[in-house]
Amino acid sequence: MDILAILDRINSVLWGTPSLILLFGTGLLLTVMLRGLQFRRLLYAFKLAFTKEGKSSSKDEGDVSNFKALMTALAGTIGNGNIAGVATAITLGGPGAIFWMWIVGLLGMATKYAEALLAMKYRVKNESGEYSSGPMYYVERGLGRKFKWLAIAFAVFGAFAALGIGNSVQSNTIAGVMETSFGVSNIVTAIVLSGLAALIIFGGLQRISAVAGFFVPIMAVFYIFGSLLILIINFDQIIPAFQTIFYYAFNPVAATGGFVGVVVAEAIRNGVARGIFSNEAGLGTAALIAGNAKTDHPVKQALVAMTGTFIVTIIVCTMTGLVLVITGFWDPTGGQLSGVTHEAGLDGGALTSAAFASVLGSIGEYIVAFSVIFFGFSTIVGWYVYGEKCFEYLAGRKGISGYRTVYIAACGIGAVANLTTIWAFADMANALMMIPNLIALILLSRVVVRETNDYFENHFNVARSAARKAS
Repeated sequence: MDILAILDRINSVLWGTPSLILLFGTGLLLTVMLRGLQFRRLLYAFKLAFTKEGKSSSKDEGDVSNFKALMTALAGTIGNGNIAGVATAITLGGPGAIFWMWIVGLLGMATKYAEALLAMKYRVKNESGEYSSGPMYYVERGLGRKFKWLAIAFAVFGAFAALGIGNSVQSNTIAGVMETSFGVSNIVTAIVLSGLAALIIFGGLQRISAVAGFFVPIMAVFYIFGSLLILIINFDQIIPAFQTIFYYAFNPVAATGGFVGVVVAEAIRNGVARGIFSNEAGLGTAALIAGNAKTDHPVKQALVAMTGTFIVTIIVCTMTGLVLVITGFWDPTGGQLSGVTHEAGLDGGALTSAAFASVLGSIGEYIVAFSVIFFGFSTIVGWYVYGEKCFEYLAGRKGISGYRTVYIAACGIGAVANLTTIWAFADMANALMMIPNLIALILLSRVVVRETNDYFENHFNVARSAARKAS
């Protein structure tokens, strides 16, 4: 049995019914306990993230602003999961997978809110004077030393996951696009990516957050603009596209020719797995950077962090999904199901690129190409922060330079490795991070509710009045 078959077998267990129940159950539990906070307070959350209302003061403790913390988190989140990941989910699970990505995203907003809140509440200062946070800290400090094994498990899996989901997967997808669109060999891409990553990573958190704060908004707007252009040109197909998504969310995709079809369970599994890959709600990654934010109350940064899931899933992933469905490129048979003839066998970023090119020509191909490159590279840099935090918890600051070297090497190796194997490894690493984190969130859910009530009962009106006076 080869390594891919082993990984597939492991993933079938890790992403089986128990894990799906744990994931959905945690999001639903937090949504109920917080009385739908992600819907009731979404507008306020965006104000905190993007207006002066959320601006930190000089008295607030932390390393970076709310905005930079969000941009660093988005740098690690808005990546090729939103381009290649959505395409993979649709080809493996049918258009209905997009619906299940939405469900994961909407419930995941409450999950990510809880992660960030707990990160702020239980953060600590490290040897360098910067804040360290994450599931390992809220497990150990919130649940007690008897749960330290759970904290160690998350840190181990997180340090390894960073090498896969946030690094090798991204460099592999970038290399594929560079070769297809620009004729650049994978080896050259590997060398250049590794060098650029080293330049930024060795600059520390401040350099990483500065790069993220500059590039993330630009590339997000760039990709969304291209997607909107396609939707405007095909505006009469938008409603039918939504109908297709809803239909296949609850009905199987029929077998045609050599295509064996897709059952609803596959739509759910792939929608959930790729949804988690794209928005990371439940993985605990938001908690690894949220604790560095400057703020006067944990709830404020938690609300800001929550907006990231909405942006990634409800906006960016939906754009990609609609483009693929409208253009007929969701069909892995090459057009037997969708009625739109195209090259069969395309997957990942190549499929999304072909869909854009079918409407916008070479311009569409370049929009996807540059989006993949910049999204992917920002994710490589953003996920390094996550991996470093996990490694620091396990080994302290002394071994960080060694981890940086391994991380940069993995970036280069990923660019020349097998895509299918890397995706399978990333799915496994995601699940192994997710399980201990979700267990901790359930056990600490009452703390989340208590802190939330404290803010909205005792601080909310004061904070809003101060923001109005400042403006």
